[in-house]
Amino acid sequence: MDDSLGFAHFIAQSDAVGKTLLVALLAMSMLSWIIIAIKGLAQLLRQRRSRRFLDLFWNASSLQAVQHEIATHGARDPFSHVTAHAMHAQQHHARYGAARLEEAGTASDFVTRTIKKVLDEETTRMENGLTVLATVGATAPFVGLFGTVWGVYHALVAIGMSGAGTLDKVAGPVGEALIMTGLGLAVAIPAVVGYNLLVRANRVTMSRLDAFAYELHTFVAMGQPLAAASVPPAAAEATGVRPLPARPAVA
Repeated sequence: MDDSLGFAHFIAQSDAVGKTLLVALLAMSMLSWIIIAIKGLAQLLRQRRSRRFLDLFWNASSLQAVQHEIATHGARDPFSHVTAHAMHAQQHHARYGAARLEEAGTASDFVTRTIKKVLDEETTRMENGLTVLATVGATAPFVGLFGTVWGVYHALVAIGMSGAGTLDKVAGPVGEALIMTGLGLAVAIPAVVGYNLLVRANRVTMSRLDAFAYELHTFVAMGQPLAAASVPPAAAEATGVRPLPARPAVA
C-alpha cells in the first residue's frame, strides 16, 4: 500500500498540466542552484583576489609599481580593473589631450568619467544572473500554488463522478496538490536566500570599491599623496605638500 501511494504514484497519475508544472519547477530549481553555485564561487574568488591586490596597492612604492604588477598578472578583480583603466585614462589624456568629445575637460574630469564607467560595468557584471534568482523566488510559490489548485480540482471531479468522497477517490489528487505546494516552496526558498546573500555581498564590495575609487582618483588625477609620500615630513611642511592619507583597512 505504501509503495502504491508513493511519490511516483502521484506523478504517474497526474495529467499533462501537472507534469508540465513539475518539469517547470525542477528546471527553475536547477537553474537557481547553478546560478547560486557559480555566483558564490565567483564572489569568493573576487574577494580573495581583491584582498591580494589591495595589499599590493597600499604597500607599493609608486603607481608605476602597481601598473607593472597589473601588466604582469592582469586585472582579475574589480579593484585592479578600475585601477588599470584610471591609469590608462590619465596617460592617454596626458599624451593626446582632449582629441575627442568623450575626452573633453581636464585630466581629472576624464579620469572621473572613466572610473564611473568602470564602476557601472562592475556593478552590471556582479548583478548579472540575480534577476533570475529574484524571478524564481517570486514565481515558484505561485507555480506550486497553481499545481495545488489543479490537484484539488481533480479531487473535486473525482468526488463528483463517484458520488462519494471516499479516501481512495481523493487521495491521489490531494497528494498531487500537496506535492506541488512543497515543491514550490522548496524551489523558492533557496532562490530567495541565495539572492539576498549575493546582493548583500555585492553591496559590500561596491561600497568598498567606491571608497577605493575616491582615493584612486586622488592618486591618479591629482598626484598629491604620491608627492607627499616621497617628501620628508619637515620638507612637506615647508613646501605645503599634503601628507599621505592614512591607509584604509584592507577587508
